[in-house]
Amino acid sequence: MRSSSLALIAPMVFFGLGVLGFGYYFAMPGMEGPFKDNMVPELIGFCLEGFFMVGLLSLLQSSRERAHKRELWLSLRGSVRGILSALDLALLPANAEPASTLTLEQDPKVVRRFMRELQSIHLELSGMLALKREAIDALGLVRDMIPIAAQLSARHMRWWIAIVDSMRHLSQAQTREALEQSIYKLLENLEEFDRV
Repeated sequence: MRSSSLALIAPMVFFGLGVLGFGYYFAMPGMEGPFKDNMVPELIGFCLEGFFMVGLLSLLQSSRERAHKRELWLSLRGSVRGILSALDLALLPANAEPASTLTLEQDPKVVRRFMRELQSIHLELSGMLALKREAIDALGLVRDMIPIAAQLSARHMRWWIAIVDSMRHLSQAQTREALEQSIYKLLENLEEFDRV
């Protein structure tokens, strides 16, 4: 990514210096002639066009890179939506509405809310079984998403591997304590992944 940025910055510098150099030459008194009168304005125009075209290309490229990274992040978050939904239902008070799919997929604040609630609420057996079932079902998909996390960055990949490990522990948990520790660790890792 740095080499592509450098490949766009170098021509901008070249065209910018060309505009300044030809502009200075054009403004200098006493050097009139056909080259200065005819060619220098054309060269200034060419350099200005080049500067703005390269700038526009770099803006478009950075916009596309941001959109691509957002899509990757959303696909990664979408792969853990099931476990977040099961946790949301397990922590849901009576007569309350569950969080929307969009909130579970895109809002990092929901992870912090679950962490707070887990510290004060003990999960019921049905909720724990649903979480464990969801972890078993989603583990393969979440593990297969490691290369996608690597496309974001090495730090994203490391946190995603930690998420996979937490989900594996959750799927293998045999006691209430092990399950609650695993789900809390999963949420911590997911929070760190979102911060990167």
